[in-house]
Amino acid sequence: MIALAEQYAGEQKNFSVMHLVVRLISGIVVLGITAALAPDFRIANVWSLIVGAVVLAALDYLVGKLLGVHASPFGRGITGFIAAAVIIYATQFFVTGYDVNIWGALIGALIYGIVDAIIPGKAM
Repeated sequence: MIALAEQYAGEQKNFSVMHLVVRLISGIVVLGITAALAPDFRIANVWSLIVGAVVLAALDYLVGKLLGVHASPFGRGITGFIAAAVIIYATQFFVTGYDVNIWGALIGALIYGIVDAIIPGKAM
């Protein structure tokens, strides 16, 4: 329990604006690649892409805090994969110009996980 608290405190000390910017840029790149490769996944313009990446990160954070599930397709096995697909699908209800159907979200979650593992800077 103490080690967990020390780890959390260490993460808080290492937070910086630059870290946040790198994570945002990483999220934008990963989401753009995912939308380009996944069928039935369309992002209309760059602003929808940027806002979509921010909303995706916010939903991931909320799911992690409320349910304790890390929504990475490879982070928690099938539970993480399903959570990632639901988050990708739900983002369309918050962002104009971001359209995906359920199959696109499922394939997108798989692609997102693969691309996120390759590109440095944890996106989701």
